Amino acid sequence: MIFNFDKVFYEDSAQASVYDFLALPIVQDVVNSINGTIITYGQTGAGKTYTMEGPGIDKCDDMKKGLIPRVIEGLFEMINSSREASQATIFSVKLSMVEIYMEKVRDLFDLSKDNIQIKENKSQGILLSGVTEISVVEAADALQILSSGIASRAVGETQMNMASSRSHCVYIFTVQQDFPSDKRTKTGKLILVDLAGSEKVGRTGAEGKLLEEAKTINKSLTALGKVVNALTSGPQKKSNHIPYRDSKLTRLLQDALVIQYPSSVTTLTSISSIHHDPVSKIALVFQGGNCRMALLCCCSPSPSNASETLSTLRFGARAQHIKATPCATTPEDRSNKTLEPSVQNKDAACERILTKLQERMGAEEVDLLEQLFILEGIMFNPSSNEDLDSDIDNLTSKVIASLQNTLEDLVSTVDELQKQNKVLQAKLTAFENRSFWDALSGAFGFLGIRQAAR
Repeated sequence: MIFNFDKVFYEDSAQASVYDFLALPIVQDVVNSINGTIITYGQTGAGKTYTMEGPGIDKCDDMKKGLIPRVIEGLFEMINSSREASQATIFSVKLSMVEIYMEKVRDLFDLSKDNIQIKENKSQGILLSGVTEISVVEAADALQILSSGIASRAVGETQMNMASSRSHCVYIFTVQQDFPSDKRTKTGKLILVDLAGSEKVGRTGAEGKLLEEAKTINKSLTALGKVVNALTSGPQKKSNHIPYRDSKLTRLLQDALVIQYPSSVTTLTSISSIHHDPVSKIALVFQGGNCRMALLCCCSPSPSNASETLSTLRFGARAQHIKATPCATTPEDRSNKTLEPSVQNKDAACERILTKLQERMGAEEVDLLEQLFILEGIMFNPSSNEDLDSDIDNLTSKVIASLQNTLEDLVSTVDELQKQNKVLQAKLTAFENRSFWDALSGAFGFLGIRQAAR
């Protein structure tokens, strides 16, 4: 069986070569305000986390450094070079780190934030509401901060790995450029995703809590596969549904997982076969939406893992059809920001929003939505409704989920009542039968007494 990929890295490939081919071009683009995403995919123990982190993120041999320390060092080197070239530009770098554990987004820099909400903004795309962002000024600080976040990750022992990641880990680097001369701001975002292992639950030997974790991991990876299949099944019609909301993982990666079919076919150069030389990693470099994206599929060379390796290769082969043309994020002109509602006609702006809501939902539902907005603490500028669609979708999803839970409770209650009803019916039938025979016996006894009296 033959698969075509952009690059094949064998077991003896250097970590530096993976960075140079896969990550370096994306890091350069992020400094130029083009968003980038790098994902590692594969079964447990195939080398995903080692590829991302190396033996240790902050202290390890230079030869063994993973993508993350190399990305951080490269990022600050490029920023420093840009500063020297143009001192009029002010750079700032912020870090965020979350894990998707049991379908909840947890802030690894603040563990009290264990259910971060994913929101969408038309101008900024997918956002993590309230996530901790830490400003860093040099590579050493960034590595130390990320190291503390890694220590908070959820791990567990399985038959596949003694320290198996039980969550998807997401590293977010936000690079902002400020231009004081003309009051502009440009932002580039780099997201690195270390996915949890993709394999059959039975092979992990997981039980109890580990089993539930494994099921949740597989569910989210299945959702990722469904999104990839939906994106690559042919030219998309406007009515076609892409199931981004099926999992937190696909929702978070929505900006990267957007397809635009190119006018020409891209020819990939490297060919690998799972029946020949052992493959350690295969690389796919492509663009999705307003984002340059790279997928690194990690494979095990062991024959006992052939089934999982084949599944990984098929996923990669499918994903390589996601193609689009990324572009630099639109500079934000701070001098032309929307004026405060008090300066503009606030009443007219609110009226437009209410009219839009009433057209969608009806007058009664608008009142309910307003109450939900207050309960959820959602704030938006009345003079701008760019967040309106996202907030409505988020609230609708919550209402639907609540109704589904209520329906499940009702079904359970009905089942229990039906069981109780059957028991009561049986008791009633038995009582009626006993009463009938008691009455009949009493009647015969009364007749016998009368006959004796005669």
